[in-house]
Amino acid sequence: MAKTKYKRVLLKLSGEAFMGSKNYGIDHMVISSIAGELKAVASRGVQVAVVIGGGNIFRGLEASAEGMERASADYMGMLATVLNALALQHALERIGVATRVQSAIEMQELAEPYIRRKAVRHLEKGRVVIFAGGTGNPYFTTDTAAALRAMEIGAQVIFKATKVDGVYSSDPMKDRKAKKFPEIKYIDVLKKGLHVMDSTAISLCMDNKLPIIVFSLREKGNIKKILEGKKIGTLIS
Repeated sequence: MAKTKYKRVLLKLSGEAFMGSKNYGIDHMVISSIAGELKAVASRGVQVAVVIGGGNIFRGLEASAEGMERASADYMGMLATVLNALALQHALERIGVATRVQSAIEMQELAEPYIRRKAVRHLEKGRVVIFAGGTGNPYFTTDTAAALRAMEIGAQVIFKATKVDGVYSSDPMKDRKAKKFPEIKYIDVLKKGLHVMDSTAISLCMDNKLPIIVFSLREKGNIKKILEGKKIGTLIS
């Protein structure tokens, strides 16, 4: 078995990743596939934390643009992330992976409240920890929540799973001439206005020298390959 490059990682999943080919909601085949990949990683002794978006159920920014109060819209988006977290927890536990959901918004019947030391302890015991509810504050995205939680738990890297296989100069789905960056600096992501993660998240990672690897979730085995040190996607550092 190949040696892993990282011991503790944080995986950032968008809510849209859970839709699969659907236009809305959760595709359970997709979640089962993600759970299988996480099991393979956790079984190698890698400590895994996950932050999930809620865009497959509700997007706060879009609702705000349509006239809803921004704070209320963001709180609704945070609740959507809890639904996704519970779905992933179920998929993981169904295949024998010990899992804990911690929510930044307290809801004792569904999830543990977010407590940093408790989260670290779960990771040390080999449990996958899913962070829901974003940061618990409006006006902050789940990208920022991922950067914040990664630093709090001492993760060595953020794995940012997307629909494309890295960071491009423009949207490769729309621009055939889009150039892929194998590596790029934080400051260049900000200067070029590349929509990988929001600027707050990138700035947090830059200030704390936390690397981000952007890769495609659609290709099975990518997480395992990155852990083995293979150059997949784009490294932001």
